[in-house]
Amino acid sequence: MAIFSVFVVNKAGGLVYQLDHYAPRAEAEKTFSFPLDLVLRAHDERVLVAFGQRDGIRVGHAVLAINGADVNGRLTADGKDVQEFLGNAANYPVAIRFGRPRLSSNEKLMLASMFHSLFAIGSQLSPEQGSSGIEVLETDTFKLHCFQTLTGMKFVVLADPRQAGIEALLRKIYEIYSDFALKNPFYSLEMPIRCELFDQNLKLALEVAEKAGPFVPGL
Repeated sequence: MAIFSVFVVNKAGGLVYQLDHYAPRAEAEKTFSFPLDLVLRAHDERVLVAFGQRDGIRVGHAVLAINGADVNGRLTADGKDVQEFLGNAANYPVAIRFGRPRLSSNEKLMLASMFHSLFAIGSQLSPEQGSSGIEVLETDTFKLHCFQTLTGMKFVVLADPRQAGIEALLRKIYEIYSDFALKNPFYSLEMPIRCELFDQNLKLALEVAEKAGPFVPGL
């Protein structure tokens, strides 16, 4: 069981914090000799596999890292074009890690805004007054859990469908936000959260939740 991601969305629908907590299992790393026996294509600021599935590498997977260093879209860690780098025989042998394309910062901002709108629509469509909005969305591979505070802040957790104790974890995250973000004299409301103590305590809470299963408030 695992917790995949945490999002914090302000009352205007802006993404103020996001953490990817879990390394996807669908990543594959392999060392290649020249010439590369996969066909790569640049698409939407990523370098994707267009042809040549093998050893866990699938069409549509993106180049995530080269020689252990994460790539930045279509550029290597030191700013070189990924396709040009892999087309140069002098750079081989080379270790490449492939996996599902990771969301860009802009895509995460868009998703936060879209969820904010869906949450509002869900509240309006409810036949009962005072609806809490979307609390859980379930798919075959993950569940999205949402807790909205009285001030309109939304805390969203993406987790394995079998992960227990998420409701209590969401409230624990809210406590951490109150203690280490709101009480930070350098933090401004509704703005991105950049507080080291918030990061540290959030990661600790996620680790405790994963190991313990049901989350015990106050830990």
